[in-house]
Amino acid sequence: MVEDFTKFETSGRILSRVREHVRRLPIRGMSVLRVCEEVEMKICELGGGPAFPCNVGINEVAAHYTSPWNDKTIIPDSSLVKIDFGVEVDGCITDTSITLSLNPAYDSMVVAAEAALGEAVAAVAPGRKLSDVGGIVEQAITRYGFRPIRNLTGHKIQRYVLHAGKSVPNVKGIESGRFETGEIYAIEPFATYRDAEGFVKERMPAYIFRFVRMKGARSVHARDLAAYIQTRYKSLPFASRWVLKDRRDSETNAAFLELLENRSIAGYPVLVEASGAIVAQAEHTILVTEDGCRVLTA
Repeated sequence: MVEDFTKFETSGRILSRVREHVRRLPIRGMSVLRVCEEVEMKICELGGGPAFPCNVGINEVAAHYTSPWNDKTIIPDSSLVKIDFGVEVDGCITDTSITLSLNPAYDSMVVAAEAALGEAVAAVAPGRKLSDVGGIVEQAITRYGFRPIRNLTGHKIQRYVLHAGKSVPNVKGIESGRFETGEIYAIEPFATYRDAEGFVKERMPAYIFRFVRMKGARSVHARDLAAYIQTRYKSLPFASRWVLKDRRDSETNAAFLELLENRSIAGYPVLVEASGAIVAQAEHTILVTEDGCRVLTA
């Protein structure tokens, strides 16, 4: 376990450096594809691997948007942009997100999400209820005049498992789980306008996927592609552009669709705020210690 913590710490240090690089990107007018590739290449340059595809959420998009290989989307002026990314080192994952405001009118929402993150992290301790931290997030965001997204949560992380069962809510709830020493969590408050719906809904298509099973593929090409995906990405999420860009041909496209149809792979639909309201996000990964927690991505 000590070795695992060391690798989680290495992952977090890489992620922190990438986050500072992202803060300096001139994202106004950049293509979303370029942002995704810039982040993912930087992770590899620093010695890690992407734990999942870089997510770029513009305005009402809260999560799960990454560019397809031929994406032409440009980051617009006066937008609010969430960039969510992770690093894995031998399967040891850390996860972070920052929100970049291209409109001063949105700055206070960013401050609310970041303040909620800081207060939530300060409250983590072994034995504390997960729902208690959710209540702290909700109070912080509400105090700034905004509303939390109630159906998005932080999550426990284990080696090669990004979502390891236990969730950290962003509202006060009835979850009975507690933090335990040695656990690793991503804490990620989401804030939106007070008069918004305050929850996200799914929007298709999906551009992020995960491997589910080997069985079911009929064609040789689909079986070969499933074996490649399982070997290359294991249980971690991957982008369709990673697969289709490396193996861009009609047979690979057909095999990918076959794997979707027989549920050998499953997609993560894009998540958008239900009323179309702007959303801000902040996120760190923490290790629960005997006297509180340590931020691995600081």
